[in-house]
Parts: sequence; structure tokens; C-alpha cells
Amino acid sequence: MGKKTVGVKKRLAKALKQNRRAPVWITLKTNRKVFASPKRRNWRTKKLKV
Repeated sequence: MGKKTVGVKKRLAKALKQNRRAPVWITLKTNRKVFASPKRRNWRTKKLKV
């Protein structure tokens, strides 16, 4: 991470925070209709454009 600029690091950190599962309370509130988060991303398949 030493050669990356501050802007790139911030965008990578945002992508890391977005790559979480949907909260449990959302799953409970929607009676399991919403189970997965729409912004989930796999590091091997989907490459970020940062």
C-alpha cells in the first residue's frame, strides 16, 4: 500500500466496507426476501476500477 495515493486508498476502503453481508435486521424485517447485499463483490472475479 506504500505506493498508492490517498484517494485510491480511500476508494479501496469504501469498497471494503461495502463488501459486507446485508444486516441481520434487514433480513428479519423483510422475512428473508432480502437475504444478500446487492453490492457484494468477489475479489477474484470482479475487479475494481480505482
